[in-house]
Amino acid sequence: MSDLDIRRATAEDLAEIVALLADDPLGAQRESPDDLTPYRAAFRRLADDPNQHMRVAVRAERVVGTLQLTVIPGLSRRGSTRSVIEGVRIHADERGSGLGTRLIQWAVDESRRQGCQLVQLTSDVSRTDAHRFYERLGFVASHVGFKLAL
Repeated sequence: MSDLDIRRATAEDLAEIVALLADDPLGAQRESPDDLTPYRAAFRRLADDPNQHMRVAVRAERVVGTLQLTVIPGLSRRGSTRSVIEGVRIHADERGSGLGTRLIQWAVDESRRQGCQLVQLTSDVSRTDAHRFYERLGFVASHVGFKLAL
């Protein structure tokens, strides 16, 4: 994997990132790769926020993976800072190659560098393969998550 570069995402990567987000049964229902307008606005907000870390994994000048890391200062856990990993996607051609492990390890290492005491993530209940992947990396399914669509 020496030909892999994990770097900050740029606006030029946006179409490839959205394509990754849309490339599964859940993403196909909620993403719109044909209209990047809302994604451009969201990307600008992320780029302007120092607690947001959008990353892409690039191989041979092609985006093959992505994730978002959010650093959240807090009062709970004795004033601990935590991070949240979101939007982890690996190109279909790269699944099983170790790329997902590399991306998550980047996020964990960056969380430590940012002074976080906890790294957390959520995964849709239907993504059982992803759950096994996260558990292999040491994550524990310790909580029940709730969402409210607005």
